[in-house]
Amino acid sequence: MSGERTPQGEMPPATPPLVPVILSGGAGTRLWPLSREHHPKQLLPLLDDDTLLQATARRLALVEDAQRPIVVCNEAHRFVVAEQLRAVGVTPGAIVLEPVARDTAPAIAAAALEVLARCEEGEDPVLLVLPSDHLIRDDARFADAVRLASREAARGCLVAFGVVPTYAEVGYGYIIAGERTGAVGGARAVKQFREKPDAETAASWIESGHCYWNSGMFVFGARSFLRELGVHAPAIRNAVEKAHEHATPDLEFLRLDAPAFGRSPALSVDYAVMEPTSNARVVPLDAGWQDMGSWASLAALSPGDEAGNVVRGDAVVHGTRNTFIHGSARLVATVGVKDLVIVDTADAVLVADRNAGQDVKAVVRQLERAGRDEHRTHRRVYRPWGSYDSVHEGAGFKVKHITVRPGQKLSLQSHRHRAEHWVVVRGVARVTREDERFLVRENQSTFIPKGAPHRLENPGETPLELVEVQTGDYLGEDDIVRFDDDYGR
Repeated sequence: MSGERTPQGEMPPATPPLVPVILSGGAGTRLWPLSREHHPKQLLPLLDDDTLLQATARRLALVEDAQRPIVVCNEAHRFVVAEQLRAVGVTPGAIVLEPVARDTAPAIAAAALEVLARCEEGEDPVLLVLPSDHLIRDDARFADAVRLASREAARGCLVAFGVVPTYAEVGYGYIIAGERTGAVGGARAVKQFREKPDAETAASWIESGHCYWNSGMFVFGARSFLRELGVHAPAIRNAVEKAHEHATPDLEFLRLDAPAFGRSPALSVDYAVMEPTSNARVVPLDAGWQDMGSWASLAALSPGDEAGNVVRGDAVVHGTRNTFIHGSARLVATVGVKDLVIVDTADAVLVADRNAGQDVKAVVRQLERAGRDEHRTHRRVYRPWGSYDSVHEGAGFKVKHITVRPGQKLSLQSHRHRAEHWVVVRGVARVTREDERFLVRENQSTFIPKGAPHRLENPGETPLELVEVQTGDYLGEDDIVRFDDDYGR
C-alpha cells in the first residue's frame, strides 16, 4: 500500500501511529477486602492466572499496528505493575507515575503529552485508552472495533466504545446515540452521556435501541484530546503540562512533578472532555465486555452449582442458595443462607447481601475515617524485591514471613527502634551486617542488632523464604534508614 495513490494522483495521508494507554490507577473499593489501595483489583488474578492488567496488556497483541503501551499508574504500584508486565512479555513505552490520584482526565493528558514527546515532529498519534480492570471475552471483535474507531479518530473525532447492552444495568453510565456517521454497524454521533439511571429508565433507553453502556474506553488523537481539554478544562491541561515539563526519569519510570500535578482538578475524561465536546462519536462494541466493578459482576462470570452457588477456595455449603464465596485464608462453611457474598482474606471477612455490592465502598470509607489500615494494605505486602506477610504481632514483637525473588536484594538499611532475628526456611540468604558478609542456609539463623547497617540478598535461582522476628519499642514500617537501594526509594 505504500505506493498507492489517490484518484487525483496524490499520496494518501499516512496512517497515524496507534499508541495504547493503559490506565492502572484505580483503587477498586467495591471489591474489598480482596482489592485494596496498595494492591487493587487490576493487579489481582480474579478469573484465571493472569491479572486484569496482564489480560489488558496481552489483548493488545491482536490490535493491528499497536505500538508499545504507555501505562499510567499510582506511584505506590510501580514495581508490581512493571513486574506483572514483564511476566507476560510486554515492554511498555513508558510507565508514567501519578503522585496523587486525580481521576482519568489528568492521567490521559499526561500520557498524551508523553506520547507527543516521543513521536516524530508533525505526527498526530491516535491513543487507545483502556482501563486495566475490564474483562473482554472476544479479543478479535475488540480489535475490529479498535480498527473502526481509529479511522474515526484519524479524522479528528473523539470516539467512545459503547457496549451493546444486554439488560437494564443501573450501575453503568450510558451513551445515547444519534445518527450514524458511516456504514451500518459503524460509528454514530453522540447525543449525550447519562449517568447511572434507575431500572425503569434504563429499560426504556434499551428498548429505544439508541443507547449503549459507557465502557470507559476511548480512541482519539493525542493533539485532538489536548485541544479539547484546553477548551473545556484548561486548569487540568495547564497543571498536567507543568507536571510533565518538570517530570523526572527514575529507573524505568517517569515521575510527574508532584506539586504541579496536585494542582490539577480531579475530573473524569467523561466530564472534562467527552460530554462537553461537539465532536464525540460512539462505536458499538459487542465483544463480551464486563466491568469488574462488584462482587455480583464477578459471580455472574463464574459457573455455579445447581443451587446457584459460586465457590472459590475451601468451602462447605449446606442449605445454601445463590451465594458467592471467595475463601483464601481458611475453611468457609455456610448453613441455611441465601443471596450472600462472603469474601474471606487473612485479615478481614466481608458478608454482604448479593444485591448490595455497590455499597461495599461505604465500608471502605468507614475504615478510612476510623484510621484503620484494612482498606489500604493486605497482610501480605508486595515490594520490588518480593513480599512479606505479617503473620503475628503483639506488644514489643512482630513475626513476618519474607519471600525474596531470585537475584533480588533489599536496601542497605538500619533501624533505630528494633532488632531482627532471621531464620531461613528455604533457599540461601546472603547477609550483610555492618562489616561482615556471609551466607545463611536452610535451618540456620542470624541476628541483626538495633542500629546495625544490614542487607538481605537472594543469590540463588529459587525464591528465598525466611521468618523474621522483630523486637523493640516501635515496629512501624517507617523505621528504616536507607543507605543504598537498587530501586531508588
